[in-house]
Amino acid sequence: MEVLNTFMTWIFKNRLGQIENFKKNPIEVQQTIFKELIEAGKRTEFGKKFGFASIKNYQNFSDQVPVNDYEGLKPYIDKTMTGTQNVIWNTDIEWFAKSSGTTSSRSKYIPVTTESLEECHYKGGKDMLSLYVANYPDSKLFAGKSLTIGGTLEKNPLNPQGTARAGDISAVIMQNLPIWAQFVRTPSLETALMSEWEAKIEKMARETMDEDVTCIAGVPTWTIVLLQRILELKKANHILEVWPNLEIFFHGAVAFGPYRSLFKELIPSEKMRYMETYNASEGFFGLQDQKDSDELLLLLDYGIFYEFIPMEDWLSENPKVIPLWEVEVDTNYAMVISTNGGLWRYKIGDTVRFTSTSPYRFRISGRTKHFINAFGEEVIVENAEKAIQYAAEHTQATIANFTAAPVYFENSSAKGTHEWVIEFQKEPSDKAKFDALLDQHLREINSDYDAKRYKDLALVAPIIHHAPSGLFEQWMGKRGKLGGQHKVPRLSNSREYLEEILEMMK
Repeated sequence: MEVLNTFMTWIFKNRLGQIENFKKNPIEVQQTIFKELIEAGKRTEFGKKFGFASIKNYQNFSDQVPVNDYEGLKPYIDKTMTGTQNVIWNTDIEWFAKSSGTTSSRSKYIPVTTESLEECHYKGGKDMLSLYVANYPDSKLFAGKSLTIGGTLEKNPLNPQGTARAGDISAVIMQNLPIWAQFVRTPSLETALMSEWEAKIEKMARETMDEDVTCIAGVPTWTIVLLQRILELKKANHILEVWPNLEIFFHGAVAFGPYRSLFKELIPSEKMRYMETYNASEGFFGLQDQKDSDELLLLLDYGIFYEFIPMEDWLSENPKVIPLWEVEVDTNYAMVISTNGGLWRYKIGDTVRFTSTSPYRFRISGRTKHFINAFGEEVIVENAEKAIQYAAEHTQATIANFTAAPVYFENSSAKGTHEWVIEFQKEPSDKAKFDALLDQHLREINSDYDAKRYKDLALVAPIIHHAPSGLFEQWMGKRGKLGGQHKVPRLSNSREYLEEILEMMK
């Protein structure tokens, strides 16, 4: 395997020159992508409707093509799912990535084209490995197996007799991986794509626990469940007793901060490395490219054209939309993408804050719909995660999951507050101290929240419930959204999710 490791390391390092090119020439690369997308889309049904043939520059595009959410593109996607081609993209679409739904649909189905698989999702995986071996030239990553935790696949719900299939993006990617990639991963594809998660975790644990695993890739929550089951089966104290050559965890989908201390317990080694990825159903957007920073490099030659809406303008009737070359650092933006997967000016729902424009690096700051702004406090997911991580670190606690929503004024003399439900992997040493530190740190990092909390003028101290173990998993299962790309909504102006969870705690 040493020969294979040397060969694979050399292969992946060859991509570094192209990465350097889009870092040094970001605008030129984005303009090239823009032209390629317009050319591909102009003979599609969508392209004809919005006059792609007459689009010569970004201003034409901005004037002629509306900004869309999922509901706006859904009729075109549904038509494609029923078997009609050339609706939103100029090559046949046979795969759809299923993710959490919208207000009118339980699930969203994002088209996955051959181009988006090859030039976006797979390129992201290759670049992830390229940057990793460049940062750690002593890596023995390819001398062992990569453990990947995938989602599930199902028939196309709008055309179950057709050949097109749907599923979590991780499952779509796994199903289409080249032979060489299947050779270096574990568990078997059949096991990785099982639909029943309890049985799947058990089988994954038994298949992988005797392999030489050097790398794990997946969502932190399910990875923890799997590692804990392996420790039980092997009667081991920590995972390095099972996989002594484990060196890297590639993680994404949720913020890693609240899970970091638990991973240190499961994998007690200063040599263990962690690398964040930003790969969604709609595309592969970012990678952690520096060893000493948690910033993500925006991936610019992936068949995605980026636009952004300043969050301060988000709720206006005609929000301002700007291209990449107009963004500024330290401003919260909602992402808008046009892709080689047939999405056009699509509001993905994520918010980012740029830390640099040379090259373009950023941090994920939250979701456009996952925030609390009931009283002008403008608490975004990034604030909540930092505050909860701070409280956990100072009370030796480990977070499993959380959600929060406002408690609205009941009458003119009442005060508002926030109500939290937090599930712990490891309980805090002092629950009252944890609750106080969460509120205190949230005030320190969010001036709007602090202003509302000043002398309890508008907001009083938050109500914090410490949930029993497994509660969020039970709740997600009850909603039919267990596993895969589904995530617990961490913040919401609505109390719908919170009330359901509180009811289960009774």
